[in-house]
Amino acid sequence: MSDTRLAEAAHSSFARHETFAPRFGWLHKAYMQVKDNPQTFLADDAPVQLGVGKNMVNAMRYWSRAFKLTREHYGDDTNSRAMFSYPTWEARWLLDEDGADPYLEEPGSLWLLHWWLLCSRPGAKSWAPAWYVAFHIAPFSRFTGEDLTQLIVRHVNLSFREGPVEASIAKDVDCITKMYAPAPRGKIGAPGALEDLLACPFRELGLLEQVGQRGKMEWQFTTGVRTSLPARIVAYACLDYAARTTNGAGSISLARLANEHGGPGRAFRIREPDIAAALERVSGDHPGLQIIEAIGQRSLAFSSDPFELAWDVLDEQYDKVRSRPEFPTRDDWERQYPKLVDAEKRELKNQDTVEPQLALTEETV
Repeated sequence: MSDTRLAEAAHSSFARHETFAPRFGWLHKAYMQVKDNPQTFLADDAPVQLGVGKNMVNAMRYWSRAFKLTREHYGDDTNSRAMFSYPTWEARWLLDEDGADPYLEEPGSLWLLHWWLLCSRPGAKSWAPAWYVAFHIAPFSRFTGEDLTQLIVRHVNLSFREGPVEASIAKDVDCITKMYAPAPRGKIGAPGALEDLLACPFRELGLLEQVGQRGKMEWQFTTGVRTSLPARIVAYACLDYAARTTNGAGSISLARLANEHGGPGRAFRIREPDIAAALERVSGDHPGLQIIEAIGQRSLAFSSDPFELAWDVLDEQYDKVRSRPEFPTRDDWERQYPKLVDAEKRELKNQDTVEPQLALTEETV
């Protein structure tokens, strides 16, 4: 028996982060380098250019791709099989010096990146399948590392022709907890705890907390009102999710947005009333959006392409970045980096391709 949910949503890609959760400054630094030199991550002096250790270079490369800030494709040398990294228009919009939030100072930017990490559509599937299972497919909210590892192993075996060794999946699970769970309260004052807390900005989202005792470490996904999650980011994610299946006017039920695998409800760990409240606030400023009710079911109706509406809403959250002088359109950016189009075509053609794993090394300090 096979289960296509994971294969349809994500690539078979495991443990490429070299055990490092994404750190403050990494994404901006990586973008600034690859926009001038797509070979940055492959260069012998990449650690010098990026100011990190060698295995951190691999981690920066992985996270840039996983957050959909780069796409990888072959260079112009037809004899080379090396994969160069090209910055996406989304990276230009967010991380350039005149972009929306290059230093990720707004909490909404972290929520946006979290959505980009988990979201999936044809030609832009997720590169973080362990994260996808944890947030979208896992039937439990409280788990041990072994629980989540075994669940991911099962879905990998059901979804992909080939999978990694279990140890690689266990490294992903460890990275998930490092990325989202703050240090326990009793250890905040311990040596290095504050530095560790500041190392990964996604802990600010409050999505995961440690609840297990010593000897049996457990974590659970939190619930409740997300005070740091802007309504426009929620609306963007809802429209972006709807755009997977339509490029014209239509509607999608709030129940689907809250409960479906791949939807914003599971990604943000918010419930239908929270989604409804966010959409009601945003739709008041957008004639193209409306909350409708029929037969006891509430839906988000959109009057045109939900992908374009999503970006209109998101751009307003950041004072209309796209209207700034000389800001490139998506077409302009793809003309500057034509390999982005080639990379998307390659992904669409090879949906089930299992790419070779990067060599794994031990974490260094």
